[in-house]
Amino acid sequence: MRFLLLLALAIAALLVLCARCDSDRHVREALASLLGAPLDQLPESQLVAALDAGSTEGHACSYACYSLSQRYGVQVAQSGSESYSCFKDQFWSVQQASQRPSCIFQPESANEVSVAVQMSRLLECPFAVKSGGHAAFANASNIQGGITIDMKLMNHVDLSPNRELASLGPGNKWFDVYNVLEPEGLTVVGGRVSAIGVGGLTLGGGISFFSGLYGWACDNVVNYEVVIANGSIINVNHDMEPDLFWALRGGGNNFGIVTNFTVATFPQGLMWGGGRLHRLEQRDKIIQAFTDFGSNAVQDPKAAMILSFAYSFGSYLAQIDMQYAEPVRDPPIFENFSSRAMPDPIFDTTMVRTLSNLTQLFNESNPNGLRETYWTATYRNSPELVSFILDTYIEEIDPIRNCSGILPACTLQFITPPMFKHMRERSGNALGLDDEDEPLLLLNLNTMWHNELDDDAVLGAADNIVRKVNEKAKSMGLDHEYVYMNYASQYQDPIAGYGQENKDRLLAIAEKYDPERVFQKLQPGYFKLAAAPSTPCVGSITCYGRNSW
Repeated sequence: MRFLLLLALAIAALLVLCARCDSDRHVREALASLLGAPLDQLPESQLVAALDAGSTEGHACSYACYSLSQRYGVQVAQSGSESYSCFKDQFWSVQQASQRPSCIFQPESANEVSVAVQMSRLLECPFAVKSGGHAAFANASNIQGGITIDMKLMNHVDLSPNRELASLGPGNKWFDVYNVLEPEGLTVVGGRVSAIGVGGLTLGGGISFFSGLYGWACDNVVNYEVVIANGSIINVNHDMEPDLFWALRGGGNNFGIVTNFTVATFPQGLMWGGGRLHRLEQRDKIIQAFTDFGSNAVQDPKAAMILSFAYSFGSYLAQIDMQYAEPVRDPPIFENFSSRAMPDPIFDTTMVRTLSNLTQLFNESNPNGLRETYWTATYRNSPELVSFILDTYIEEIDPIRNCSGILPACTLQFITPPMFKHMRERSGNALGLDDEDEPLLLLNLNTMWHNELDDDAVLGAADNIVRKVNEKAKSMGLDHEYVYMNYASQYQDPIAGYGQENKDRLLAIAEKYDPERVFQKLQPGYFKLAAAPSTPCVGSITCYGRNSW
């Protein structure tokens, strides 16, 4: 008798849920098709599964996961399975890996992604979407108690017949893409770390070793295949849905799930690159040479550089990472960093190599399995400001440098005039940088550490660095509002950094393609259009950087 009562209640609850969707008839029909029967004629076993969780949300997600598993079998991993247990190892940061979704769904096609979106929408089960899993904070591409859609199986890399375009599945990591294209003498504008995924990097902008020559990754996408909120699968490009095409170029995960990126290829063989590590005794020479490089970058767009300050092995060090798009050792643009100008590096890994090999070198400094935080800010170029950044970094890291396993780095690179030019010429993007004509200095604070008990101290130090440098930059007239999404912390708001006009335009586009705000509410992770992902203040910290903007 009790079972029949529960069954009746379950049927009633499901019918109420479906009644909410009467205006979305295709959603009901798609779900009925997925389950193989109308919702009021489901087998008892499926309805009983809906009662496994105690909360309303748990009800919905338990039911959604059970239904997906009935249709897709081993593509769905649930708690207790080996594949579920191993899934956490696919994430870069411990914060992401610690989230426990109700299930993990690995679709093989855009149609299957559409089913997952419609299922989540109908049952109001929240979800996250994972490409490479290389975000620093929790819920970015994994979700507690919801459905994590893992794009891992959508990992195709296909060349067009004329070899001018490549179709990339969002489940690829950049190393895999480069490995396929290198034997063809081709590559694409993509990530600089081998384990980073195609999806997240491209939707957030995507700085490349080749951005001086071709722009950012988002500027080189010529077509997106996208599952939008109503489950439709559409092609988005300069001619079809041009407003959404613009929004996807830097707008993050706010408009749909991209199931294929068609990107421009270009010829590329061997290149030159690597790093040179120096002691800080040469700091003034290093800083001047670095800022001069930024000012002169327009002279040779084949060159790229990252300057990193780090605390390691008991001392503060400076690493100069240089990349050049041709197999030319120490090209003239890097003369001020040569062994003649800066002798006796602690080590030197520069050499002629493949792109894929260079991304592996970068990946060595980005191991999985640690706690992580990223913070960012953007400034005008100035050696005095870079010197202040270094002083502030040392001042704030000194008190926490003995935290277990801590590896704090402060990296600087330039967004250059050639990059702005390519952004304008390649149909534009949402980043708000189109009108720039002078180099911008991009700061990235990246700290790794072991213990959760040190979270407040580490995050507080990062907040203090950003706040103090922002104040100094403003006093010098060197501040800038841009916030690079792929480097931002969960307490920062990249969309606001695109400027009010672009933010308003993005909100209007989201309203057009997602009027019920599926990708704002049911996919709550990462950077949303309205505000930063996290706003609470913890301990004595002033909202982790939100006081800085």
